[in-house]
Amino acid sequence: MSVARPVIFRNGLVLTMDDTHSVLAGADVLAIDGRIAAIGHALPAPDDAEEIDASGGIVMPGMIDTHRHMWQTAMRGYGADWTLTQYFVWYYLESGRHFRPEDIHAGNLLGAIEALDAGVTTTVDWSHGLQTPQHADAAVDALEAVPGRFILAYGNIQQGPWEWSASDGFRDFHRRRIDGGRLEGFQMAFDVTGDPAFPEKAAFEVARELGATVTTHAGVWGATNDDGIRLMYENGFMTPGTVYVHAATLGADSYHRIAATGGSVSVSTESEQSAGQGYPPTWALRRYGIPVSLSMDTSVWWSGDLFTAMRTTLSADRSREHLEAHGKQETVTHHHLRAEQVVDWATRGGAKALGLDSRLGALTPGRQADIVLLKNDASPAMFPILHPYGHVAFQAQRGDVHTVVVGGKIVKRDGKLVGVDLAAARARADGTISYLRETLGEEAWLRGQNPDLPQAELFDNPYQYTDYTAGSPE
Repeated sequence: MSVARPVIFRNGLVLTMDDTHSVLAGADVLAIDGRIAAIGHALPAPDDAEEIDASGGIVMPGMIDTHRHMWQTAMRGYGADWTLTQYFVWYYLESGRHFRPEDIHAGNLLGAIEALDAGVTTTVDWSHGLQTPQHADAAVDALEAVPGRFILAYGNIQQGPWEWSASDGFRDFHRRRIDGGRLEGFQMAFDVTGDPAFPEKAAFEVARELGATVTTHAGVWGATNDDGIRLMYENGFMTPGTVYVHAATLGADSYHRIAATGGSVSVSTESEQSAGQGYPPTWALRRYGIPVSLSMDTSVWWSGDLFTAMRTTLSADRSREHLEAHGKQETVTHHHLRAEQVVDWATRGGAKALGLDSRLGALTPGRQADIVLLKNDASPAMFPILHPYGHVAFQAQRGDVHTVVVGGKIVKRDGKLVGVDLAAARARADGTISYLRETLGEEAWLRGQNPDLPQAELFDNPYQYTDYTAGSPE
């Protein structure tokens, strides 16, 4: 494998996200042999280093998304008006079973490209559409075709986890594609319903045997609850590295158990505040000292970037804080959640959740050179940069991602992806949509993206006058 030439970012505003959150103005970041070699001012660089002018921009670690259903990306925006119930019906009970391996590939390919374009250098593919080993192979083929870091979280919503995890096909897939494979990591993705029989125990035992961590949708209104957490705890399956997605409707005991066993929560604020999992839980997680990472869930509804995740998370947390204070006739004078903290969650927090903190999530010598430059001289929103964390969280967007480096290799330069065939990704996505429309029929396809609108019941308005012109001059 060829070694990428050295890269040096010159004269940028550097957010290291190190242990002290050092911020360096007018600084350089040097990457050699795929790792951060040095950070400082006026650094010497090898003669063959590629120099990138970072002046007027922000240099930060690559962002990390800990929960993204990438297989659904080809259906971008289709479910914009869905509730969580409608999502479940469409994917779990009805149309999701129509997805072929090539459709999984199309979604993963587009989702992986989309992540890199937005400066997300590591993504967990929460891949619960893997109905067969062939679907799983297609998912991995797509991820390996894109020069980012990806963790496959293997799942199958068409079977119970105790079924698919026990199959010969799953074992064979793990042996062929995960052991010694090129992915950044592997998880098992399944939910715990709270059934007293705890049938999910068998899947946890497989995960333990394979040395895989588990990622699970927990605390989702109407789907998963405190009983699932209790069963995991009582059976010894709440372990360090377990990622609890959403965790929006849990009680104190569950939060205490997550904190005590070294788990973390992946918050998808756009999803939680829109679909109905529960109120985005950062306001509660802060109280229990539970580590947080951020995720965007799925492009079938929401944006595919972590800039939106950061700003919506700040807004939801602050809205809750103000609302509770107002209910007690009090005023919030200082926000508890700051922009600096959500930038940490989008970078270092993701690395910690995935057990990769020694390698990713910060710009420090020795770590992997996953680097993002936010710079857009054509945008009036990219200057002045007065509060760097606030600028990342509230002002920047994917169009301001100037350069992306993964493992020392430039994968986006001057705002354009490098070595990525967008035309091929578009053709695959178009093929999936054409197939689904034909398979479902046009009427069902249109009905699926435009669910029935319930009739609103209006309150009587005592200030509504029917003869408001009576008595007015002629």
